[in-house]
Amino acid sequence: MKSPEKVIEHIVSWLKTYATQSGMQGFVVGVSGGIDSALTSTLCAKTGLPLICLEMNIHQESVQISRASDHISWLKDNFSNVSSHSLLLTDVYETFRKSLPHTEENEQAFLSLANTRARLRMTTLYYFAALNRYLVAGTGNKVEDFGVGFYTKYGDGGVDLSPIADLMKSEVFLLAKTLGVIDEIQKAAPTDGLWGDNRTDEDQLGATYEELEWAMKNINSDISSFSERQKKVMEIYLAHNGQNKHKMEAIPVCIIPKELL
Repeated sequence: MKSPEKVIEHIVSWLKTYATQSGMQGFVVGVSGGIDSALTSTLCAKTGLPLICLEMNIHQESVQISRASDHISWLKDNFSNVSSHSLLLTDVYETFRKSLPHTEENEQAFLSLANTRARLRMTTLYYFAALNRYLVAGTGNKVEDFGVGFYTKYGDGGVDLSPIADLMKSEVFLLAKTLGVIDEIQKAAPTDGLWGDNRTDEDQLGATYEELEWAMKNINSDISSFSERQKKVMEIYLAHNGQNKHKMEAIPVCIIPKELL
């Protein structure tokens, strides 16, 4: 990246122009305590338009809550247009979970419930967005959104616009450092926070973001030149990419032949 400062300026201008042209008044961002939501919320704050930051606790690890709170406090100290709400959604989630029919406890069941957390947060974000005529700003980066599909469909993937979705994870860290995002977030291991434990994104994906970035950039390279680890990483990347195509592509529409109409 030639100039992080100019990229920041470009994204901030894009955000402000989009909001203005769409007749919306500001932004809502879910702040998780991770680097992506920290960068997205800071970029939105820099537009000067009103920004609501939501910290939405559903069985969240205390360290994630404290990082999110610290980031929101940092934003408020630096930007007068930022407000926030800390919402405890655990009881809402538990009420929903207990109303479901009994299911065998396995990895698929746990994943389904984890995704439910993300969809509950999305619903909450849109409540505040509709109430204030604000836009929900997405926090997905390029590796997640267009590489491995590491997000919840209609959860954290349910947004109005995606300001950092053309940035690799390494570029997210670079911009966050340039903007002075607090050290504890810059140093934290990336996690989606949907499981109620300490598992990281790397634990779930089987590869680091640095490795997945390499795979995205070398998807058409000659595999014979790869090391054994690189071959494994490429295998991991292609598996996630193939499995999650349904998230990354437009919703398929059944086109009715004219002769049937």
